[in-house]
Amino acid sequence: MTTYALGAFALDRYGLRSVPDRAFDAIVVAGCRVMPDGEPSVALRRRVEHAVALYHDGRAPLLAFTGGVGDHGPSEASVGARLARELGVPAAAIVTEERSTSTDENAAHIAEALGADRRVLVVSDAYHVFRCERVFGRYFAEVRGSGTRGHPYARVKGALREVAAVVIYAALGRL
Repeated sequence: MTTYALGAFALDRYGLRSVPDRAFDAIVVAGCRVMPDGEPSVALRRRVEHAVALYHDGRAPLLAFTGGVGDHGPSEASVGARLARELGVPAAAIVTEERSTSTDENAAHIAEALGADRRVLVVSDAYHVFRCERVFGRYFAEVRGSGTRGHPYARVKGALREVAAVVIYAALGRL
């Protein structure tokens, strides 16, 4: 159990590394839950706000949102894009893919939309960044991740779940 907990801690810390001070072709926001009222979950809002700050900092000329319809509509990508527009990102700088239901599909479908020769900065929760970098790296020329820091309880729960997800993705050859 100690090794499992250390793995969770390491995944969370990995995702909190600083972003390289250079430009990317696009900032990709990994899909995340939409609430029953169609509003972004706390985690999706945090991811979008972080991505928008990186966009306004000049890190990339495009913001790309991934994610289909989960338990509640509309799609994760469309809710993220709507919030980004509310935060001052012009519609012309936004790309969405609204079919995916997993990290692997997020990467595959947004690569179709953007082109695989792109350098992307993927935004997700900190504990999810390691897997995002590996999975998106199968579809893009260059990938770097940037993580957000959620509520401590959510971070612990998510990081513990992420350890299992990394093991499963590795076993399936998706990393």
